[in-house]
Order: sequence, then C-alpha cells, then structure tokens
Amino acid sequence: MVRLFVRGVVKRRKLPKSGLRWSKAELEVETGEGIITIELIGTVAQWLYEGDRVKIEGEVSSSTKFRVYRIAKDGDILLYPLFRKEYKLERKNPVTGEPLYEYNIVAREAETEEDYRAIVELEQYHYASKKELVAIWRCPDGKLIESNVPPDCENGKAELVAIKGSLPASRFLVLELEKRQSFEPRIVAYVRVDPPIPLMHRRIVKNGKVEIEKNIRLKVFPYDWIYPTFWPEKLLKKLKEELNELRAKYGRKKALYLLSEKIKEEALKRCNSAGARIARVVVHPDYRGDGLGMLAVSAAIEWVRERSIPEMKRRKHFVETIAQMARYHPFFERVGFKYLWDTASGRPALYYPLT
Repeated sequence: MVRLFVRGVVKRRKLPKSGLRWSKAELEVETGEGIITIELIGTVAQWLYEGDRVKIEGEVSSSTKFRVYRIAKDGDILLYPLFRKEYKLERKNPVTGEPLYEYNIVAREAETEEDYRAIVELEQYHYASKKELVAIWRCPDGKLIESNVPPDCENGKAELVAIKGSLPASRFLVLELEKRQSFEPRIVAYVRVDPPIPLMHRRIVKNGKVEIEKNIRLKVFPYDWIYPTFWPEKLLKKLKEELNELRAKYGRKKALYLLSEKIKEEALKRCNSAGARIARVVVHPDYRGDGLGMLAVSAAIEWVRERSIPEMKRRKHFVETIAQMARYHPFFERVGFKYLWDTASGRPALYYPLT
C-alpha cells in the first residue's frame, strides 16, 4: 500500500478506445517525487489535459480511499471518486400525516455499463422519446444499430455506444434504490447534466405580435458565465477548409468522422462555463408522484455545486433548465428554480442560483 499526498501536473492521458463513460483511463502525473500513474474513469479523465494541475491524496491501491482534485483558481475541485450521496424520502398519509413508507435512495454518478443500460431503459419513458430509438449499439463486427434494447449480434455481445440526444460533455446522475424488493428496478430515475446551451433567445408577445430578443442571457449574466460552452457546431464552421481537404483525400464519410473526433476533443477542451444545464429528468413510471423527480433535481444541484459538473474546471454560478414539461409540472420551482422567460421556441427557461 502506497499513501500519497502530492501535487503535480498532468503529462499524459490514455483514454479507453471504447466504453469511455465506464472504462478506466490512465493518467501520468509529474510530481516532485517523480512521475506517477493513476487510473480514473474515462468520463472524468476526458476533462483533464496536459499541463492541468492536480492534487492526489489517499491510498493508490484502494479506489475508495483515493482522491484526485483539480487545482483551480477559485479552489480545489474534487474529481474522483465519483459523487455519491444517500437520501431518505418519506411518504406520509395526506390526511393524518403518519408515515406510510420510506425510500432509501443513493444518488450517484453513473459508473458502469449496466448503469447506462438502465438509463437507456428509463429514457424510453421520457415524453420526448416515446416514438424514438434512443440508443446506438455496436456489434463486435463494427456494425452500428439503433435500438431501444441490446440487439442480437452474430458474433458476440453488443456494446452501448451512445445515448441519442446526449453530448460528449453530458454527465449522468442515477437514483438507485438501496433497499428494494426483487421485483423492483435498481435504478428508478436519472438526471442528465450538460453545459449551458450555446445560444438562447427570448420570445415576447406584444399586442399579439411575436418578437424575438436575441441572446437574452447576455443581458442578465456576465459573458464569461456562459462562454466558452460546448459548441462543436461553431468549430465545424471554422474548419470548413480542412473538411474539404479531408473529403478530397478520404471521401466524405471518413472525412466527417476524422474531423468530428478532432472537433469533439477541441470543444471539450475549450468548454469552461460557470453554469450547468439540467437537460433531462426521467423517473420510472411506477415511481412517479412520490417526489423522486424533486429529489433527483435537488441531488443534481448538490452535484453541480460540489463538483462543478460537467467540466469540473471552475466554480458554478447557476443551473439552467429549458423544458416544456416545466409549464405543467412545477417541481423545478418547488426546489428553488425561478422562471425567467420563454425561449424563442416557446419553452420555459428556469434558473437556480448557486452564488
């Protein structure tokens, strides 16, 4: 057993070739005592780059006692181990006020492939996904298949590649039943947290006429609270000339793939906003109406506040959400979100202050 308490600089990282969100990545850190190699889960390691300053403490032989911090200008940010917090949710008789039953919930960041498969199952219950295929799978022969369930592959097990609608920058928080019956699902809810959307305009109706107020957030929040956010489309426009060169050399399909990987990496590297966005909240239909949606949002707020999710680069000042469902189910406002305006598409935009 080796116990550490060192500060260092990231020299190299090696991300997994597949299963980034749940597989281990290697990180080489140069310290005053030499170079040490540590393992982090890929979804965390992808946010660390050469030259980033980190602090490592604990027992490197024990993942539960091994902690990694980013040394940021506004304070150290805990990166690893992943967020985990226990909650108790008591349901009472609405007439007598007596306890009826209690949920023992663990809110934690999704960590295993099984967690993400459970998220795919839950995603099918989201109102915006009822008629969609929500996941992309890859067979051992490389074939990609869109499906809501793991497809049958001729020569092995299908690997989950992506949850449609999510971003490379997305982070997932799951609510797990700590005490459950054999017939109950393990994961009963999840929250997806993204960086703030790149652009937001306000819809105003004056005298029956719709007007659009451009870039409304910049009239309310400082520019550097929003930007730089995750904006690969902007990078793609700048790299149009490079795309044409690659297309001439490799063909359109391969050119798009090669450039998309470069754009994704650069977009992640640039992303460093002071806000976060709750992009999805999904509760298993058998557990709706018991307050799990509010608990999921409250846990996500704690996660963002404590860990500066999703980028983990600097402290966060706000959490935003943009959802049509907020017009009919006010659980966001019940946990402290404030409605500010309708977006250009007519959806409510709500904000939760962290500072």
